[in-house]
Amino acid sequence: MEPIGTVISAPGPSASRFSFVINEDAGSIPVRMNQFVMLDTEEGKMIARVSDIYKTNRYFVRAESVREYERSGKSMTEIFPAQRWEYLVGEAVPLGVYTGKSVGRAGFPPSPGTRVYIADNDILGDFLGFDREKGLNIGTVHHHNLDVKLNLTKLFQKHLAILAMSGAGKSYLTSVMIEELLERKPEDGQLAVIVIDTHGEYIGFAEDENYRDRVRVVRGKDFRIGVPGITSSLIADFIPEMSSVQERELNRILSEVKNEMKGKVYDLKTVADRIAEDERIKPSTRDVLLTILAQLQRTRLFSYSDNPSLDQIAKQGHLTVLDISDMTSLRKRQMVVTYLGRKLFSARSKNLIPPFLFIVEEAHNFAPEGVKQEQAISRGIIQKIAREGRKFHASLGLISQRPIQLSTTALSQCNTHIILRVTNPYDLDHIGRSSEGLTRDALDTISSLRVGEALIVGEAVNYPLFLKVRKRKSKKSERGIPLEEAAVKYYQEKLSRDEDVENFM
Repeated sequence: MEPIGTVISAPGPSASRFSFVINEDAGSIPVRMNQFVMLDTEEGKMIARVSDIYKTNRYFVRAESVREYERSGKSMTEIFPAQRWEYLVGEAVPLGVYTGKSVGRAGFPPSPGTRVYIADNDILGDFLGFDREKGLNIGTVHHHNLDVKLNLTKLFQKHLAILAMSGAGKSYLTSVMIEELLERKPEDGQLAVIVIDTHGEYIGFAEDENYRDRVRVVRGKDFRIGVPGITSSLIADFIPEMSSVQERELNRILSEVKNEMKGKVYDLKTVADRIAEDERIKPSTRDVLLTILAQLQRTRLFSYSDNPSLDQIAKQGHLTVLDISDMTSLRKRQMVVTYLGRKLFSARSKNLIPPFLFIVEEAHNFAPEGVKQEQAISRGIIQKIAREGRKFHASLGLISQRPIQLSTTALSQCNTHIILRVTNPYDLDHIGRSSEGLTRDALDTISSLRVGEALIVGEAVNYPLFLKVRKRKSKKSERGIPLEEAAVKYYQEKLSRDEDVENFM
């Protein structure tokens, strides 16, 4: 392996930073920012990340000298052999030391004169903590021909957050992960995957012949909450302004109706009729409860039974897409997420369903920070899964384009962050404070990432790394196609309709 440079002593190398002059003949092995390099030290092979690259030339160091010499009308390169003294310098941040058996922190600086090499793929994969045999392949390490294969447990057990501005590739990356999960063999560990799809971007899986037998799409308009399974605490989640007295009376009525209607189906009207007839309830409390039930009935979410049933939603090795793009009411959307989240968490804590991954798109709308409970009824269950889910292998995937508006409690429990392009300075600052192990130079790079490029930090990798998301295999939903493609498609369909009309006439 040819060296790409040599450590220099100006400025002096330290345990946190060093510089190296890049060899002129390293053109065949280009050095790039965020690339990983390695060098031999007394502790073992040091792995470092290139944080910056700059050019320098001794003849152009002093501004007054350049000005005086060029007053003669000649350039510096005509007076001196300046071109011979131009060279590239790389700055690198030591990440750790690899000994072949373990990865440790770099505690001692490299010596000036040490040769620098591009990191070997085998060493780099071990150093970063990749799972080469069973890992999820989501892309390649930036500037390295090395697949990013992430361990399933490290990536999901302590939850995942995908953060990026609109159009940066959040849903594309999520689709790549879903492909990897659907293609896993039972002996490698399969999860049940449930996605809250706010824009219909994942329904293409059901139309793809390679995945359709493992995919179920549920439209928002078809989703139903079975009244026999509801509790007063659930309704209190839906209607946070309920008083404790009202909740207590509602709980009594629901218990009585369940006992009387065992083996029979019933709806909210049955419960409302029972409240209206019950003389033990104070008139003021009765009026409020009837108003609450009328509110719930108007949502059209409640019926005689759940649709779909929980065992249809949470199937090992399968994907359920809950497409709520046809729901315009944010409150209704939050009610769906609240109910489904509670059912999934409760069933998983009793081992009634397989380990699952619950992916929530536009998570800042379902678990917003700094708003009243009445406007964030699904925030409670999302925070509960975030705090307690890992004990029961109930995993959470939060996707958001406004991390600053996302619940700090929920985001802080996501131990892996995958960050695509973000340009909003408030979001960048929030990401910097909430993502452990994120250095200043890496944070500064986030705003210049291209579509499909990402930074991953946290539990899933030993050290932060930039990656390029691999090309997806699955069929893309038509609702996710580019604007110009949608315009062309509409134009062609209109031409076809016009021709049909002419032929008919």
